[in-house]
This record gives sequence, C-alpha cells and structure tokens, in this order.
Amino acid sequence: MNIEPFETNSQPGIAERAIDTATDVSRTLGEVTGALRAAVDRLSGAMEDARRPGTALSTVAAITREAPLASLFIAFLFGIAVARRH
Repeated sequence: MNIEPFETNSQPGIAERAIDTATDVSRTLGEVTGALRAAVDRLSGAMEDARRPGTALSTVAAITREAPLASLFIAFLFGIAVARRH
C-alpha cells in the first residue's frame, strides 16, 4: 500500500487570515490612538498658553463672564457675517 504524505495548503486558512486582519486592525488602532493622544496634548498645551493673563483668550473669557448675553449677541452677529461670506 502506497501512503502519500499529507500535503499542506500553502495558502492561509480563513482563521489565519482573520487573525492577521485583527492584528493589523489592532496595530492601526494603536497608532491612531497614539496620534490622537499626541494631538490632544499639543492642543491642551496651546490652550494653557493662550489662557495666560494678558492674552487675547483670557481677555475674551473675562468679558464673557462679565456680560454673557452681550457676548452671545456679538458671537451671533459674527456667525451671520461669516456665513454670508460663504
């Protein structure tokens, strides 16, 4: 009796492809999460710098605290002006 050796298929099976895909997705999500975390850190740093006393953002924040309705009205008018340009 002539027994032929078991031949292995050179193409990956569905389980191996699923594992590879899951690994790739996991790696991509890790990279995206790292990039997003770095962007949030940079934005947080920029906001902290902008809130220092004497800067424009601190002045606007102070005015908004003192007169919130007037600030809202000005922001509304500014939004209308910007919307009409586009």
